[in-house]
Parts: sequence; structure tokens; C-alpha cells
Amino acid sequence: MARKKPPDEARPSQATLEKTLWEAADKLRKNIDAAEYKHVVLGLIFLKNISDSFDSLYEFLRTGPGGGADPEDLGEYRRKNVFFLPPRARWSFIQALAGSPDIGRLVDEAMGGIEAGNPSLRNVLPKVYARQSLDPATIGGLIGLIGCLAPGEAKATSADVLGHVFEYFLGQFALGEGRKGGQFYTPRSIVELLVEMLEPYEGLVFDPCCGSGGMFVQSEKFVKGEQAQGHGISIFGQESNLTTWRLAKMNLAIRGIDSSGVKWNSEGSFLRDAHPDLRADYVIANPPFNDSDWSGHLLTDDPRWQYGRPPAGNANFAWLQHFAFHLAPTGQAGIVLAKGALTSRAGGEGEIRRRMVEEGNIIDCVVNLPPKLFLNTQIPASLWFLARDRGGGRLRDRRGEILFIDARDMGRLINRRNRILPPEDIDRISAAYHSWRNLGGGHVDVAGFCRSVPIAQIRELDYALTPGRYVGLAPEEEDFDFRERFLALRAEFGEQLAEERRLNEAILENLSKILP
Repeated sequence: MARKKPPDEARPSQATLEKTLWEAADKLRKNIDAAEYKHVVLGLIFLKNISDSFDSLYEFLRTGPGGGADPEDLGEYRRKNVFFLPPRARWSFIQALAGSPDIGRLVDEAMGGIEAGNPSLRNVLPKVYARQSLDPATIGGLIGLIGCLAPGEAKATSADVLGHVFEYFLGQFALGEGRKGGQFYTPRSIVELLVEMLEPYEGLVFDPCCGSGGMFVQSEKFVKGEQAQGHGISIFGQESNLTTWRLAKMNLAIRGIDSSGVKWNSEGSFLRDAHPDLRADYVIANPPFNDSDWSGHLLTDDPRWQYGRPPAGNANFAWLQHFAFHLAPTGQAGIVLAKGALTSRAGGEGEIRRRMVEEGNIIDCVVNLPPKLFLNTQIPASLWFLARDRGGGRLRDRRGEILFIDARDMGRLINRRNRILPPEDIDRISAAYHSWRNLGGGHVDVAGFCRSVPIAQIRELDYALTPGRYVGLAPEEEDFDFRERFLALRAEFGEQLAEERRLNEAILENLSKILP
């Protein structure tokens, strides 16, 4: 089905606004490292957003019906779910002093004052503006730029504009940081594809490695775009990187999304599950690929390993089982994993995959993704969709079959190293899944693209789940470029060899720790 655009979808001029603002902000960066600069810029965008919301309610309380109310009463703001800002933290105060040589200290003090009056933001906001590496002229210039955004507009409009700017800047900083940026940001087109395929209309949405919160933001957008069917979602998450968790809290707050269920601890989801009793309607996640440092040796008898103990040298099947453990009886999951997990057999992974197919009957669909989608790795990736109950109900009975989709040739390059999935590709992939799983969907196998495969055939291929083995070849086209396809396959093969070497090195390293 075609995607329904939510009401807060970017307006035609929004993309131009974001790009123009980014270019201006990037000029001000000078020699500041992108990883440091993102906190400076995103913190100011956040401050402008919550200040606009505060100003709107402040004016209503001062002049509203009934003769007005006390606009300095903190309780009035809490009742309306608006952050209260002390006088020296309001945008008007900061903007008036943008040219001051002490502007860095003033912004830091403003952030501290906001945290003091709003417990949900405690230890979240950046207080980096007084650093010697950041000159007052840069801060003042940024304040001037951001001050031009949505001036005097209604709360909802301001949140819309600034929310999109915040999201765009997250992506641009991630692109600039490359490998490090991928640790906090999942490319938007992948997030959109996951959400469009799962369709999280209502219920509990869980991401135990949530990064900067993109899965939650997109899920909320989806619900708003399906107002006739959606009844709201509640989000729960976990993040082990404190800096990234802070970005997530700001990203959600700027959208007005309750983030009280998004927790941080340095030990991570495996060693210290922040939501041990949660059973979610939807799990949407992009865990670290092939993580060899996940403390698996400390969790050998964990109850989450329903389908088998995952190898200590690779967390892929630990993540899969962690997600499955947290699914409600009718819950569904959409997960990004390294493509190697589709065929790997090291450390018992092949047996875990077999049991997930045969005993668990939990694997619903597998999508092979095109290369160059991710900022932090060139490892080929795939999407796994899990479903606890595949026996019918509001969806078709899919027991005994799995849908395979091969999207390797889809997407378009935005530069030499990065690719995105445009809306038409997202629509085609998600429509194939919906027509297959939905009652009366009318699914038809398409050679070279998608095929519904019986478990018996998967059994014959020893539970390898690579879509290309099942969907066949597309009919040859007259303009088929054999050289381009050969070069793409050679590059993919080289990446797989490099990944195999890395896995072997990780295994040897772990063996050296165990063996005398």
C-alpha cells in the first residue's frame, strides 16, 4: 500500500530550509570537531523549541480566558506537559545577549536551570558552551541562525519545523562523522522501511539499543499518519552510551514524546536489562553488527536463550533471542542484522537458526538490503521480521512458510559512498510484505524480487535464509549492465571475505582468553 503522509510531514520549503541552515551552521564550525559541534548545535535547536512552547503557554496564561493565570506558576506548565523555563533560560533572554563575550557561560547556566526545574531532563542537556575551544562569535552566530526558525508561530508549527531540523542535523552530523556517527544514528530510509512494514498502530514499542531514538520518532509519525486506526503508542528503550542517550532524550522531547521509559546504563541490555518484564507489541532495532564484546561468557545459562546459547564471539543471535524474549504473545519485531547471520554456522548459530524456523515458527520475513546504506560499516545487511503468532487472527495464517525479499539492486546513491532507499522502493518492499501477510492481500511471487517459500524447501537448503537463494532471477532486460552487476558482486564478495577474516580473528582472540 502507498504510504500515508503524517500531518507533520515536511512542507515543500522545509528541505530547503534545513539545507540552508545546515550550510550556514557548518560554516560557523571552523575547526571544531563534528562530534563536539553536534552537541552545541542540537542543544540550541532544542532550547529554541522548548522556549517556543513555553512562550506560547506563557502568553495564554497571561491573557487567556478567565482573566488570565500566573504565567510563572511551574505547576501550570507541568499540567500541560510543557517544560518550564526560568527567566534567564528563555530564548528571548539568550538571543538578546548573543553578542556578549560571556554567552557560552550564559547558555550553560540556562541549560542547568532548565534541568533543575524539569526532572525528566536532568543530566540530559549539553553544558559545553563555555569551553575554550568554542569562541563566543560562533555561539552568537548559531543563536542568530536558529532564532530565525519559526518565529512567533504556534506551538505545533514550531515543534514541526524544529523537529525536522533536529532530525536533519542528526543525519548530517552522522554522515560527517562516518563510522562513529553510525553508532548513534540509523539512516532514515531504513527506519522508515522497518516502521512501514511493521505498521505499529498502537501498543508498546521497544528498542533495547535505541541510539538517538529514530525508531521511536518514526513510529510516532506513522501513528499520526494513520489516525483512523491508530490509538497511540508507548515507548520503552535502553541505551548504553550516555552521550547517545542524551541525544535520544532531546530528540524525543522536541517531538513531545514521553521518554520516561527510555533508560540508560553503561552495562547494556544483555548484562542489565532495564525492562526485564516488558513484553512489547513491537520491537524495532538496529543492534551493533557482529559484536564480539558483549560479555556472552557471563550469560551462558540465561533464560533468554530459548533457541540455543549464542556464541561468546558474536552477539547477533543473542540480540535475536533478546528481541524474541521481549515480544508479547502477538508481538512482532523488525531487526537490522549483518547479512552473515543468514547463513552462519559458527558457534552453534546454524542450530539456533534451525530452531527458530522449525520449533519457534517465529521468522516471518527476510529482506536482503542493498549495499552502502549504513554510515559506519560496509558489511552487507538484512532485515529480519519476527512474529510470535503467525497462525492467523487479524493477519493471514503464515505457519509453514517464510517470505523472502531481495532488494539488493534497489536504492539510489546520494554520494560515492552512501545510498538511500527512496519512497518508491520503501513502498514496493512494504507492499510485498503486506500483500503476503494480510488477509485477502493477493500476494504474487515476483521472480528476482520476492517469493513465499515453504519450510520444507528451507530445510533442504540447511536453513540458509539468504533471499537470493529462493527468489530466483528476474527476467533479463535488454539494458542489463553485466559489468556493473559483476563489479557489485565482486565488491560484495570482498566484503564477505573481510567479514569472515574479522570473525576468525575474533574467535581466535576469544580462544586465547580461554585456553592456557
